[in-house]
Order: sequence, then structure tokens, then C-alpha cells
Amino acid sequence: MNRIAAGEVIERPASVVKELVENAVDAGAGQIDVAFRGGGKSLIRVSDDGIGMGPEDLALAVERHATSKLSDDDLIDIRFLGFRGEALPSIGSVSRLSITSRPRSGGDAHVITVEGGHLTPPRPAALNLGTEIDVKDLFFATPARLKFLKADRTETVEAAEVVRRMALAHPEIGFAFVTEERRLVDVPKEEGEEARIRRILGGEFMDNAIPFDLGRESIRVRGYAGLPTWSRNNSAQQYMFVNGRSVRDKLISGAIRGAYADVLPSGRFPALVLFLDCPPERVDVNVHPAKAEVRFRDGGLVRGLIVSAIRDGLGRKHAPDTGLSRQTVSTFRPGMPRPFNHRGFDEEEKQAALAMNMPPASAPVGESQVVQPDYPLGNARAQIHDNYIVAQTRDGFVLVDQHAAHERLVYERLKRERADRGVETQPLLVPEVVDLDPVDVERLAAAADLLSKTGFVLEAFGDGAVIIREVPAAIGKADVSGIVRDVADELAELGVTTSIEGRINHVLATMACHNSVRSGRKLRPEEMNALLREMEATPNSGQCNHGRPTFIELKLADIEKLFGRR
Repeated sequence: MNRIAAGEVIERPASVVKELVENAVDAGAGQIDVAFRGGGKSLIRVSDDGIGMGPEDLALAVERHATSKLSDDDLIDIRFLGFRGEALPSIGSVSRLSITSRPRSGGDAHVITVEGGHLTPPRPAALNLGTEIDVKDLFFATPARLKFLKADRTETVEAAEVVRRMALAHPEIGFAFVTEERRLVDVPKEEGEEARIRRILGGEFMDNAIPFDLGRESIRVRGYAGLPTWSRNNSAQQYMFVNGRSVRDKLISGAIRGAYADVLPSGRFPALVLFLDCPPERVDVNVHPAKAEVRFRDGGLVRGLIVSAIRDGLGRKHAPDTGLSRQTVSTFRPGMPRPFNHRGFDEEEKQAALAMNMPPASAPVGESQVVQPDYPLGNARAQIHDNYIVAQTRDGFVLVDQHAAHERLVYERLKRERADRGVETQPLLVPEVVDLDPVDVERLAAAADLLSKTGFVLEAFGDGAVIIREVPAAIGKADVSGIVRDVADELAELGVTTSIEGRINHVLATMACHNSVRSGRKLRPEEMNALLREMEATPNSGQCNHGRPTFIELKLADIEKLFGRR
């Protein structure tokens, strides 16, 4: 039975590291050191300077289903990382385990050993302070489990990642992880979370992340959300913590996807560090043997809070300055505009802006025009290749993809309109019939109610067509038939598992794409400036609906570096 129970918690060397480091954190350690040999099979040693244990507690620590951490036996009010009393006896049943400890309150050090589940009584030992746990010959008592372990280097990386996550959650503690060859983790005590995140994840992450912090009903969500244009092809750079515990929770992961749904393409994942703090009674951490999953008392509240917190952070109209990285244009990082002050405009510019469904610009382009310092995206100077706007700023220039930028602006306008008063529709003088595959007709007809929320009113017209009676007023003279065909494709790809809100936003994004300024269209100076001004006033304008950047910025200092002037 012991070996079966051990399998619930001790799956691999990284599991041992997780359990032992959590115990060290619970013991009030200020420094935790991990030594790792032979991929964890030869030796795992975890040393800490915590409160330590006397001989009585040592004997209790390796008893099955016993723990001294829950003084009132309340399994709901959990305030510790390791609380079940399972870790040490489970480890001892599949390895050669020794625990040496000296209590901070005074007294001598003692050591206790467990080999394949067989306990030897505590005996005197030498140790200055805290606790040192040695796990040798892991799974020697269950050799079949060794066949399931991966290469030593892979197991080492997994264990080091455990320590990295613990270090992110507890900046007040110093951590070290040392192998035969090198130190994979070595961080001192930090002043706060930001310093620790920068040390663990690097300055590049912090330079491309937006802080967020939001609380409601005794639940607080905070952290740093990576810019959509700094996304990854997997979720490995997502760090989630609940009350200081590293988790991989489906509800939190789903909320993160929802928060980025409008700004990331399919198959891309944001980099993110998220801390969720709540009263212990509002979260159940006792739902998984390894405590890797949690269950919230009010999952809807938590999900909504996470989505709102991240979106509020990403929606801010400012971000870290951007520029060259490694002196190459290919590594530009797109920036996010800062707030700006509106200016006056003349009648000609009003008409140009109305023609593009954009707010008027401040002034036409001219060689004698003075660059307005209040404009983060500067004033338009040229259009190149009929697709890119070159704008001069106070301290550099900006290159804008006109189609990508306008696509985002139209999309955000449609979303605001729908949220404020519902999408305004425009009946077609002559209803338009669109020929489609019968399956697409059925799919569109089934989604008629959903489409009506986006401003599209349609119905089946025989077996192979739909008839469009009303369209969103905002899309003007866009290609209605093209939009309908793309919407049918979107609905086929999304399926029924996507939320109604998600499907509505996908439809709005499709409409925005069709109604945007196309690549290859020549723009007048006032039109280009109008586009820049609306970008400055629109959330998420740093990336298009597909997650691609809408502009890149080059500072004058970076230009001078390219030409060897500094």
C-alpha cells in the first residue's frame, strides 16, 4: 500500500523536489538550497535554515497520514503548501531517505533514516541550523518506475523549473539549484516580486510586459502580462500562483485565453506571471494528490476577475519604450502608444476622416510642419509601397502597417458600439443573395440569432444560398458576400465549444478585416494622420486582430547606433 500511495505524489524526481521545497517554505526558511545528482536518481538534497525539528517531530514527520501543520485539523482553512503528511513517508517508501534537523528554539541536531519504508529511530547528529534532507537511490525499491523516467538532463530541467516557480512565488526567500556541472538557479532574497521576476525571467520579459492588479470581494489578481506581440508557441512561459502555490489550473488557463482572445492568433500563447490571493476558505487545494490543481468556491467570479485584470492592463495606452534589440531591424518590438491630447482640425480633414470612418487628423503633412510633441505616433511624412505609413516623432520615427492598424480600429469600434447600444444595422435596399455550400447555409442559419447580435440579419434561401437583409452600418460598402463566406468558415472552425461571446467577437473581427483600409490603397496626408490619431486613442492598437504588430518604432538613438554615430 505504501508504494501505491507514493505513486500518487512521487511520480518523478521533480515531484520530490516540489514536496521538499514546499516543506522548507512552510518551515519559514530564508534560504533553500537544492543539490541534484544523476538526474535526481542518485541524490536529491534539500537544505534550509527554517525552524527545524526536534527528535519527536522527526519521528512524526515520516508517519503515514500525519502532520503537525494543521493544529486544529481544519482541512478547509489551509495556510501551508505541504499539509497532507504524505510527502516524506511516500518518499521514504521508494528511496533511502535521511532527515537531519536542529530546532531554531534550541537543542541538539538529530537524524532519522527511512530505507524502503523501514524506519530507524532518531539519533544525535551534527548540523548548525534548520533541516537537511537527503534522498538517495530514488525508486530503488520500485525499479519498474525507473523505466518511466526520462533522460537525466530532462529530469534535471524539470526539477529546476520547480525551483524557478517556487522562487517566483516567494521573493523573500533565496533559492539555489546545483547539479554536478553548474548552478541552474541562484537567486538571493529580493526586495519584491518585480525584482525577482526580472531576475528569473529576464529583463526582456519585463520590458515587454504590462503590470495588472485588480481586486474584488476579498480576491486579488495581480502580475505581469506579456504583450501580445511577444507571444510564444506554447504555454511554458505562463506562471500561475494561488496563495503562493504554483498551479496549472484549467479555470485560470481558460481565463488567460479569454483575456487574450482579441489580440492573439490561434496557436500562440502569452508569456505571463499571475498571482491570485484569496481567503483559504474560498479555494479548495485538496483536490489533487500533488496539489497541482485547485477548485474555487466561485469560479465565475475568479474567471471574470482574471479576464478584467489582464484586459485592463493590456488596454492601457502606454507601455515600455521600444526600439532596436541586438542592432537589427528584424528584432524590433512593437510599442503601445501613450495618451495624447486632442487638437483642432479643419473641414477638409473632417471629410477625409469620414470617408475612412476615422476621426479627423490635426494637420496635413508638409515639409515645414512642426512635429507635435503631444503625438506619440508623430506626424505622417510619407506612404511607402502603398501600405506603410512613415511618421516622424520627436525622437525618432514610426512605421505603421495601414491595413493591420485600421483592422484593429474598426474591430474595437464595433465592440464598443455593441457594448454601448447594440450594433447599429442598415437594411439593404435590395437584399443580397449569397450562394454557398448547403452545409455552410445550415451552419449560418443555425447561428442566425448570434449573427443578429453582430448586426447581420440573414436567413436560409433554399438549399444553397442565404439572403442578407441587414448589415452593420459601420461596415459601409464592404464586400458583404465575402464577409458571409468568411463568417461561415469561422463558425466551422470555432465549433460549439467556443463561448457565445467568443464567437461574436470572431465574427466582428472578420467584418473588421473586410472593412479595413486595404494594402495598396494610396492615402492622402490627412487620412494617414487621422489613422495615427485614432491609434493613439484606441486600446490594443499595438496589434491587429490576428496578433501581428501594427507598428514598429525606431528611436533616434538607435538610428545613430546603426550609422556608428554613437
